[in-house]
Amino acid sequence: MSKEEDLLRLMKLRVLRSFRWQKDIIEPLSNEFDIEKEEFENILMGHLDMSSLENLHATFESAQHSLLLDKLNYDLKLTWFHDVLDIISKEEKDKIKLDIIKEINDGKKYDAALINGKKSLIELLKQK
Repeated sequence: MSKEEDLLRLMKLRVLRSFRWQKDIIEPLSNEFDIEKEEFENILMGHLDMSSLENLHATFESAQHSLLLDKLNYDLKLTWFHDVLDIISKEEKDKIKLDIIKEINDGKKYDAALINGKKSLIELLKQK
């Protein structure tokens, strides 16, 4: 490797080994795929340039929100009630999800917030 390549590798490693990257991305995903953290870091370094690495954490946080919305759709069967049965509106579906996300952001555990979401959904269905 040239001196420039070594320097670039070191710079990428500094980003990847920062606390937020390790906590939010490297550790959870390497555990999920049952590979060593260093191996996962090497995979990312091979695919991402410095600009991508520096900006990716914000993109990751946005993706987490999207994943949470998808998880709520699945756990509450909202796709079933909205898209298949057509007995709740998109606005009603979105309100239930956003209320749960607000509870989670306020510190409530996902499972507890999900129970409240189920109750809200049942109440909504009973009113129709």
